[in-house]
Amino acid sequence: MVAPADLSAASQAANGPGLPVAVDAMGGDHAPAVVVEGARMAWERFGVPVLLVGRPEEIGDVGGIEVLSASEVIAMGAEPASSVRTLKDSSIVRGAEAVRDGRAKALLGAGNTGAAMAASLLRMGRIKGVARPAIAVPFPTFGSTPTTLLDCGANAQCQPEWLVQFAQLGSVYNRVRYGVQRPRVGVLSIGEEAGKGNDLIKEVCRLMESDSDWAHRCGAEFVGNVEGGDLMMGVADVIVCDGFTGNVVLKSIEGAMAVAQRQLRSALTSTAGSRVASEAIDPLVTPVFDTLDASKTGAAALLGTRGVCMIAHGSSSAETIANAIRTASEMADEGVVAQMRASFEASP
Repeated sequence: MVAPADLSAASQAANGPGLPVAVDAMGGDHAPAVVVEGARMAWERFGVPVLLVGRPEEIGDVGGIEVLSASEVIAMGAEPASSVRTLKDSSIVRGAEAVRDGRAKALLGAGNTGAAMAASLLRMGRIKGVARPAIAVPFPTFGSTPTTLLDCGANAQCQPEWLVQFAQLGSVYNRVRYGVQRPRVGVLSIGEEAGKGNDLIKEVCRLMESDSDWAHRCGAEFVGNVEGGDLMMGVADVIVCDGFTGNVVLKSIEGAMAVAQRQLRSALTSTAGSRVASEAIDPLVTPVFDTLDASKTGAAALLGTRGVCMIAHGSSSAETIANAIRTASEMADEGVVAQMRASFEASP
């Protein structure tokens, strides 16, 4: 068995295209049925092999997909850290161990978010130099590459130095995933003017502005404060904030998008005339909705661990699970973790 400190060698082996993505089959509101369906879709549509982890007797027919037996399940409401330590044969823990041991190249969980984070930290380990991992979510921008927001929920309370590291993690992620050679980094605040924000935001800006080597180490450009309305306007490639703020922003935007889509769909079917008009409008608005659809990515990335970990919503559909598996596989194949390790190894 490979210890977390030696994960680098296992990670390199795990980036081979033939290795599967370990998926917690027991995690999620509709597990295991929807998770199994999503795993089968990922293989059939994208050719991504999957290792389902959980109770074989509950998982049922998997259509030839490999199953790793795990007898325990960490409930959605369970305390994450203690559950990971005591439920050592839980599906999310065994999945993280599969990545650590080079049996799988990435981990996906749609269950208890804290448990997925704790399992990744305790079994895969943390990249040397990273104080706290962060959850990164890409937000679509029209006519440009996505803007990555982090932290979106891993750390409700943060120290200023952590946000500076989030910027470094996000810059590497954005460069590897989206090809942005010099990502623009902003700090989420209540105004774009310098000096706006609370004590945390002001100190983060001071640290970034006073460290002359920061931009060189990250291969990024600091653009100062950005506001919530800028998130999808393409003014920055990476935006950092504490996990409490980031999670509120994420859930608010997801809710607003869902309401807007329902309202528009309802308006287009409310009268006989609108139903006729919808035949012409639907082909125009559907691609827009697809651009804004978070299920196309499927999951958020936990950045800062020594293996790829993706965290999906508990309410994820089979299609969302399939897309998340594909994203996890792509991140492993692209060497995102190796690039982050190299970036922090180069830091003083």
